[in-house]
Amino acid sequence: MNRRLTFFCHSILINTSKPTRKLVSINPRTNGFSLFRAFMYTSTQYNNNNNNYRRVNTNTDPNDPSTLMKEDGVSVCSELWIESFRNPNQTITNLTNYLRRFELWVLAYQKVCADEMGAYMPRSSVQRSALEDLLALRNAVLDNRFRWGARLEFFIKSPKDKTEYESLSKRKIRAILTTTQPSPFQDRIVQEVLFMILEPVFEARFSEKSYAFRPGRTAHTALRVIRRSFAGYLWYIKGDLSTILDGLKVGMVISALMRDVRDKMVIDLIKSAMTTPVITSPPVEKKKTKRKYQKKKVLAEDEPKPDPYWLESFFGFAPEEAEKVPTWGHCGILSPLLANICLDELDRWMEGKIQEFYRPSKSDVIWNSPEGEVDQGNTSWPEFVPTSGPDKTRKIDYIRFGGHFLIGVRGPRADAAILRKQLIEFCDQKYMLKLDNESLPIEHITKGIMFLDHVLCRRVVYPTLRYTATGGKIISEKGVGTLLSVTASLKQCIKQFRKLGFLKGDRDPDPQPCFRMFHATQAHTNAQMNKLLSTMVEWYRFADNRKKIVNFCSYIIRGSLAKLYAAKYKLRSRAKVYKIGDRTLRRPLKEKKGQSPEYNNLLRMGLAESIEGLQYTRMSLVPETDYSPFPVGWKPDHEKVLIEYIKLDDPKTLEQNRTSLIEEGLISPQDYISMLVWNYKRSAAINGVVNSELLVGSGVEKRVEEDEGEDEESEEQLHVRNM
Repeated sequence: MNRRLTFFCHSILINTSKPTRKLVSINPRTNGFSLFRAFMYTSTQYNNNNNNYRRVNTNTDPNDPSTLMKEDGVSVCSELWIESFRNPNQTITNLTNYLRRFELWVLAYQKVCADEMGAYMPRSSVQRSALEDLLALRNAVLDNRFRWGARLEFFIKSPKDKTEYESLSKRKIRAILTTTQPSPFQDRIVQEVLFMILEPVFEARFSEKSYAFRPGRTAHTALRVIRRSFAGYLWYIKGDLSTILDGLKVGMVISALMRDVRDKMVIDLIKSAMTTPVITSPPVEKKKTKRKYQKKKVLAEDEPKPDPYWLESFFGFAPEEAEKVPTWGHCGILSPLLANICLDELDRWMEGKIQEFYRPSKSDVIWNSPEGEVDQGNTSWPEFVPTSGPDKTRKIDYIRFGGHFLIGVRGPRADAAILRKQLIEFCDQKYMLKLDNESLPIEHITKGIMFLDHVLCRRVVYPTLRYTATGGKIISEKGVGTLLSVTASLKQCIKQFRKLGFLKGDRDPDPQPCFRMFHATQAHTNAQMNKLLSTMVEWYRFADNRKKIVNFCSYIIRGSLAKLYAAKYKLRSRAKVYKIGDRTLRRPLKEKKGQSPEYNNLLRMGLAESIEGLQYTRMSLVPETDYSPFPVGWKPDHEKVLIEYIKLDDPKTLEQNRTSLIEEGLISPQDYISMLVWNYKRSAAINGVVNSELLVGSGVEKRVEEDEGEDEESEEQLHVRNM
């Protein structure tokens, strides 16, 4: 069914309405999306009158920057993604052509404005003055007149920046030039344009072993890969290269970048962004002052709303591997991409070591080939073979999340020691990073390996083996196997709650009231904490102890709220709060003197039952662990779409789809030939190019000649009739 759908979608992209000779540069065979957009675009500027196209007369200003936008910026990015994934090993030398595309600059302006203003700005809402300033910024970048980190002179300013820099006093100018200032608005636009150009180029080249700072490759993906691929490994090497995220020498970054990109203008822009000094003011120690009552802050009209309390709290639960985000010079959002470009050399080196250390064993039922997982099934299920010995397959695996990596070794500890020694030498030569045996410890699976706040350990199981013997007799035997257990760390969870101020103590954690929600209503506070609990449930989705850890989080949050309400409504103890408000705190709480004022307001509006009770107060309410199988060779959804679209452009794929459609009786050979004739005429009318690969052996040449003869006869008859 999928093959039929993709085949007909490709036919629709090619078989657009009427041919026009204005679109000579578009090839429907290599860019179906461009052809589809082009015909949609021309349909608004052409009128159909007796099957003839005529241009609509429009009065346009030649000085209007909007005339430079020939197509949508998203479509330009799509073309770059498609070309990058079509030729992933080709060295790129023409990125300056994309840097000239004004559509990308407008799209970058929209994205930066969304971050600045807190709301998306449609392209039709961009004023002409902003487009003119944006065009001046683009020309300055192309002419090498742009300078990173400008403080007083800008080509374009933020829509909410109303400062008149020409009329500032000397004191304010001195403060701007000598103190830490946020990244200029124009710098973020240039960073966004460079990011949109470079990301598809390197995403097509990055290793599948790397995660973090990449679209579609999250911490959940890394945990699922570990659960599937690291079963049966005995020795683990956990490494921390987060010092690389703090910064590398400019020469190392540029050399890593120039492996695949040889565009001088783009390289010079990134080099100047890293070498231009960032002005920072020395930190000032704040004097301890008596806490005063703070009034509720009123946001300005154009000021974005801050993150809600529940989201800010969840960000505090970030594991150690995801806490650090690189910021190199004036690179901004380019810094994580540049860090992945540099660390990709380590990924490629480790992929070579995986092949080098692989020693198969015929007696091993799990890994008897380099891609044995494909044939032997999911290796996370029990392996009914000894976990060590000379007759075992020796194998290693590797995964990297940001600046942290994890290596699993199946074999003797000597293999892990040899690999560690080679890894230390590689990091010293490539990154000038001094590592030692203490920074790269070799640990056995029985001790528990901490990664992404989850503990990897081995669990012994005794399943029942049933098989059919000779004579059809079914025999049942007890077997012994091992499973890789991925459990959430309760110790790390307590540490994160303590850091956020929700509890104190280690052995007997005592919840503390979250006074930041003191002035909020009970309904709002419960709703905020329910959102926090929902995100916690999703974060621990793949943990074996999901029910236990989420129930513990619910206990801490519920106890914190009970103490808060006891202090707010003067109820003295949590027991009284639970007695009045129920264990889920869904009932309105009362003060000593009558009911609370918020309950009166809710009662007056008929919303007395709108207070939402806390979720997951019982372990039975927590969802089960997600054990859905993770496929081998998994790819993010956007990469699947790109690969599928590139396959549709391949004539062999179209021929296979045609054969399958004819064999299943969904289309007759005559109908298919008629469709090819129409495609033939269209491609000839648009490009003057005939794709002969689809016409060979299909009997289309004769049909085309017959149709052309019929067209000539009809034209002669029409000419005679007019005379």
